[in-house]
Amino acid sequence: MASWCLYDWANSAFTTLVVTFIYATYFTQTFAENADRGTVLWSRGVTTSSLIIALVSPVLGAMADRGGHRRRFLAAATLISVGATAWLTFVVPGSGNAVLAALALFVVANIGFEVGMVFYNAFLPQVSTPATIGRISGIGWGIGYAGGLVSLVLALLGLVGLGDARPWVSLSTEAGFNIRATNLLVAGWFLLFSLPMLLLVRDQTGARSASTSGTAASIGRAFQDLGRTFGRIREFKDIVRFLLARLVYNDGLITMMAFGGVYAAGTFGMDTSEVILFAISLNVTGGLGAFLFGLLDDRLGGRATVLWSLVGLFVCTFVAVVATSKAVFWIAVLISGLFIGPVQSASRSLMARFAPQRYESEFFGFFAFSGKATAFLGPLLLGLITAGYGQRAGVSIVLAFFLVGGLLLLRVDEARGMKRAREAA
Repeated sequence: MASWCLYDWANSAFTTLVVTFIYATYFTQTFAENADRGTVLWSRGVTTSSLIIALVSPVLGAMADRGGHRRRFLAAATLISVGATAWLTFVVPGSGNAVLAALALFVVANIGFEVGMVFYNAFLPQVSTPATIGRISGIGWGIGYAGGLVSLVLALLGLVGLGDARPWVSLSTEAGFNIRATNLLVAGWFLLFSLPMLLLVRDQTGARSASTSGTAASIGRAFQDLGRTFGRIREFKDIVRFLLARLVYNDGLITMMAFGGVYAAGTFGMDTSEVILFAISLNVTGGLGAFLFGLLDDRLGGRATVLWSLVGLFVCTFVAVVATSKAVFWIAVLISGLFIGPVQSASRSLMARFAPQRYESEFFGFFAFSGKATAFLGPLLLGLITAGYGQRAGVSIVLAFFLVGGLLLLRVDEARGMKRAREAA
């Protein structure tokens, strides 16, 4: 269990420093003529990676279930993400094809990260029990926020510098190299702390047998498995309803996380140091929320935990959108951190409760699909609205995703879904 949770610590550096705060902000501020244009370009990178992730996750999940090779798939995805992230350091804004190169590397890194999460999440039932699944999911997510927090502090003090204080490591600031070097920190962090999971956690025995006749045959059988799953998916009514709800509210969450730092910098004028301090504070409240709601998850259930968290996110996001002062914005976003972790953690534990044991990676592939199939929509709409009306109007689209997703989740019966999973195991 400790090795499993440590992987959350490892990969949170990528989402925190690259996707949400430091590199996303740096890209939008330096790779385009203005922040709005940079936001539009970054949204296209997020959109592209989301579409690819949605397409490949179910197939890869089925292949891993059939062969019992979740750990191998997880290792490959992790190394791809680590390599592409490190390479981002050396793409200089203003150089030939810099925008295309930076976005392409980000897309590859993000795909590696998200595909890895398919196999990582599928290990949750293996490292927990039905009585502790919500708690362990919450602990993992809380540890992830702690990892994001520590990596942010290291980036701020070690490479970027705080105020007039010099950073620990003296690097060139030309073209923001010291800021781009945070990608090397992310890559090393991700690789180092993922090793316990990759080396110590083993696949359960009893996976569906896999032939050694070749990759093409394995892919073909994976598609056959997916075809059968689609054919019987109507028997898992609550999974379908849950994934449909998540399809919507996760769009809002992805958009919020991908553009939180961008919005803070563009609308409230925060510089890189302020954005990092903002992110550190958010990770503190996010980790606290994940731990506390993880305990409630096992008592209230995943559905109720997600619903209450969505209510909190809706209110906080509304305040952040209409806020005219930086202080009000800070308060709204810090409180929202209490609900961001629980939405993700409880969604994961609810899917683990619903997934039949023999098809955990495959069903978590669909879980990833539901999180990415329309994930392009939030960034796309935000980019389009921002281009026409500015960042504040663009970010307001998040409210609609939280509202509609919550309403759809009301149709899910958690007890019935768990019963169906036991019958299909």
